[in-house]
Amino acid sequence: METRIVIPLQALGLEDIPIVGGKCASLGEMIANLSRAGINIPSGFAITTTAYYQFLRQSGLEEYIREQIEGIDFDSLVTLRRAGQRIRQAISNTKFPHELSAEIISAYMELSREYGQDITDVAVRSSATTEDLPDASFAGQQETYLNVRGPAALIDAVRNCFASLFTDRAISYRQNFGYDHFSIGLSVCVQKMVRSDLGAAGVAFSLDTESGFKDVVVINGAFGLGEMVVQGAVSPDEFIVFKPALDDKFTPIIEKRLGIKDKMMIYGESNDQRTKVIPVERSNQQRFCLKDKQIIELADWVCKIEDYYSQLKGKWCPMDIEWALDGLSNELFIVQARPETIHSQKEHHTITSYTLEGSAVPLLKGIAVGDKIASGKVNILFSLDKRVTEGTEFKAGDVLVTDMTDPDWEPIMKMAAAIVTNKGGRTCHAAIVAREMGIPAIVGCGNATELLSTGQDITISCAEGDEGIIYNGLVPYKENSLDLRKLPEIKTALMLNVASPAMAFQFSHLPNKGVGLAREEFIINNYIKVHPLALLHHRSLNDPGLTADIMHMIRGYENEEAYFVQKLAYGIAKIAAAFHPGKVIVRFSDFKSNEYYNLLGGKYFEPEEENPMIGWRGASRYYSEKYKAAFALECKAIKKVREEMGLKNVVVMIPFCRTVDELLLVLDTMKQYGIERGRNGLEVYLMAEIPSNIIMAEEFAAHIDGFSIGSNDLTQLTLGLDRDSSLIANLYNERNPAVLRMISMLITAAKKHQVKVGICGQGPSDFPDFTKFLVEQGIDSISVTPDALIKTVKAIHEAEELKEQAQIPYI
Repeated sequence: METRIVIPLQALGLEDIPIVGGKCASLGEMIANLSRAGINIPSGFAITTTAYYQFLRQSGLEEYIREQIEGIDFDSLVTLRRAGQRIRQAISNTKFPHELSAEIISAYMELSREYGQDITDVAVRSSATTEDLPDASFAGQQETYLNVRGPAALIDAVRNCFASLFTDRAISYRQNFGYDHFSIGLSVCVQKMVRSDLGAAGVAFSLDTESGFKDVVVINGAFGLGEMVVQGAVSPDEFIVFKPALDDKFTPIIEKRLGIKDKMMIYGESNDQRTKVIPVERSNQQRFCLKDKQIIELADWVCKIEDYYSQLKGKWCPMDIEWALDGLSNELFIVQARPETIHSQKEHHTITSYTLEGSAVPLLKGIAVGDKIASGKVNILFSLDKRVTEGTEFKAGDVLVTDMTDPDWEPIMKMAAAIVTNKGGRTCHAAIVAREMGIPAIVGCGNATELLSTGQDITISCAEGDEGIIYNGLVPYKENSLDLRKLPEIKTALMLNVASPAMAFQFSHLPNKGVGLAREEFIINNYIKVHPLALLHHRSLNDPGLTADIMHMIRGYENEEAYFVQKLAYGIAKIAAAFHPGKVIVRFSDFKSNEYYNLLGGKYFEPEEENPMIGWRGASRYYSEKYKAAFALECKAIKKVREEMGLKNVVVMIPFCRTVDELLLVLDTMKQYGIERGRNGLEVYLMAEIPSNIIMAEEFAAHIDGFSIGSNDLTQLTLGLDRDSSLIANLYNERNPAVLRMISMLITAAKKHQVKVGICGQGPSDFPDFTKFLVEQGIDSISVTPDALIKTVKAIHEAEELKEQAQIPYI
């Protein structure tokens, strides 16, 4: 058995986990093998489990600890807390053996000399032998002590790390996972501090933490020491980087979200106060904690670490990483790396979806963790010792509502139906534990403890994108599971209509050939929320309220144009990344004038039309001098996604284009603003939704790469009816012979000119006979909403079988 007390980190590797735990072993493995790849990792040393066992043995504490644990009733939080407190107190009061402390202090002084200092500041982190393992994360179960300075403070911190092996949550966690409390040793990692108190710090994952999507790096960060992000004390900035485009040519940051970084943790003045929390200046709150170049460098490191561990283990090994930006040197460092233990263990061939089945009043919103729905009674706790309503015990199935959680809360969290917190981001403690336990959580709500009341019935929905919604009352919901392996094979390309970028990563696991329709209107309405012309011209409108709203919106962005272009680009890029390399057909904005009017500032720029449905919409706007400047922003967003982010699978689609001359005007306008059909492989599709598109299909086909049938408008305009009118709703039928003949004419013309043709309406999933007709006609693709995928696959399969039996050739 290993008898050394201290080992330098660079001398360690993963084979040393039994003596130094996962944290130290992983750091040593990276220093030895990844430093040459340019990844900065601070030096340090490991205090081995030999020191821990020797400390227990020489102090005579082992028998006492065993007696205390055997006396715990794990159904009673009170007995757990009392036993844990007694054990920790006993360890903290025990004198550290001299021979152990002398060797530890000697290693510390050597580390200080390495950095040219008499004494240096270090982080002292526990590294349990069960921590950071592939089958159980044990993350945060033991303590970390930052800005420890001097020999005496170091020994105190090491002893406190030993004691933290017996925190309430650590005892409960081991019991829950079936680990023997005495088969686990504790090592301690002593690592040179990175001056992130003067810079920034946070966490990064080599996959999307909600969906398990593999092709992104998700980075969370804030100013100051990283504990504020890990604890969930701030809502951090979030950056998402698309892995496949990470090279010298592209900057594939596909999302940047400004957090609420109103406070930060910095160094304290003494060992009695090693750290302190201070307010963040308002100007810094409104800027991102990392620059684009730093985001890309960090994402590149994360990918290299993931690649290394995946090769080492012989299978995909996504990573959970802690990083720090030194404010003195402006250098990035990796301070921890561990295997991610939730999505890496999941099989994605089974898809479970949750949908609300009743209506309810939304009470507040936050950041969704997971994709489930749950209901229960609110139980507000501000601390583990004092409840809002005295005498109210937390019961299994209650919804835990609190300001934020830390690892001490885990025994209660595992009893909860759901978790709601005022603070935190997607990588805070509450979010990590909720994912691990498989329960929904909504974090960063702001004022949940004020708006909700103990005993109140609520429903928590994380099934509506990245925004979690809390509803009043117990709302009925449905759970559906599907084994994708049981779906039949089909020849017709099945694509998806994806409205929300927030759901794109989740939908990417469904069988698909890409995205047949991604509407810009959804992104503009839900993410940008302001009329583009109001953004560009608000200062000339003499509306102080509008200007104030817009200036608040664009905080963190260079200017108004950058806000629109980047927000739209992020929305498009997230969908494009999710389905890469499959085609993602992005339709330029197709708001009607009454819909544009309802956007912030829209009243200043929109006409009143008697029938907006057939008025100033789609293509007619793009080349108009009244709207051209706004269309320019859409073109710049597409250019950014394709040429800067590297997502060349994006195809653009022109809606509601009445004539060939109009199409040529739009193509010329696009060219003016930097996007041109054929340049860098850009394809241009046309919505076929007006009878003139069908009648003149051969002429249109000469200037485009594909048609996409919009069956709603095509039915409306072929039959001459208002699809929104209830008075003639009985006449609306996309299977009317006139509509079917239109579709057949288009497919024939498209095939003649070797132009692709698909359909992106709901009809194929609603009407099996309509699907049969489309398959018989030889349509290239059918695109439907994700909720209709199963029945559409079945309908296509049945239609293809009938076509085979009738020996109708595929065109």
